[in-house]
Amino acid sequence: MASLEGKVAFVTGAARGQGRSHAAHLAQAGADVILLDICQQVPTVPYAMSTPGDLDETVALVEKADRRAVRLECDVRDPAALAAGLDRAVAELGRLDVAVLNAGICEVTETPLVSEEAWNAVIGTNLSGAFFSAQAAAKHIVAGGRGGSMTFVGSASTLTPTYNMAAYIASKHGVVGLTKSFAKDLARHRIRVNVVHPTNCDTAMIQNPAIYGLFAPDVENPSREAVEPAFRSMTALDTPWVSPEDISQAVLYLAGESGRYITGTELEVTAGYPLL
Repeated sequence: MASLEGKVAFVTGAARGQGRSHAAHLAQAGADVILLDICQQVPTVPYAMSTPGDLDETVALVEKADRRAVRLECDVRDPAALAAGLDRAVAELGRLDVAVLNAGICEVTETPLVSEEAWNAVIGTNLSGAFFSAQAAAKHIVAGGRGGSMTFVGSASTLTPTYNMAAYIASKHGVVGLTKSFAKDLARHRIRVNVVHPTNCDTAMIQNPAIYGLFAPDVENPSREAVEPAFRSMTALDTPWVSPEDISQAVLYLAGESGRYITGTELEVTAGYPLL
């Protein structure tokens, strides 16, 4: 495991799913962690979002690893609140070395029917929110003068699109552009910037009735078991989805000394999704 002893990491979308896993793995590697999540429901999102209690559980996981945790309940679409919260957290923990820009939402609608509200929520969270979070984090990592790492969480949908997710796919293509731009601009500060592209990941973002209906449209009230064959058919390797821990291992690889000369890259954790 990468050693991050003495370092501080910042994770957005940290209350559950991939974000919680990334935070726990970073803490196990030795980092103190700043944990940000909205902990509210966005009206256009068709599945239940995180709660303050979920974020408390992530705090407990970080503290179980004997590391410090600072929780921030904040919407990444609010750059002023985000920057102010991160300023306070960095002042408390003393530095910032690693950022994982993970916060994201999706919605499922036929492309011609996507509402303005739904479009703005997804683009605002996944793209603008990723930019605001990275911008706020970069200020502190640059100020530290020690170099560092920033990892965006993209999506295999930028490699092979799926149906009825235009806003999500567009936002993740934009995240690739952010990665390249930040990587070029921050290289002189020895800050490495990359994007990880997960395939379908076993979290609440896909394990919900709205997504099940997308993958099993002819089945009434489809279950996890009912959609598993459809998900399995999307990967070259024999799995319907990867685990959050699989993505966290990629994040750790990029954040640690193992990734010291990797920047501006797209790391695919897709189980061969683009091969089909």
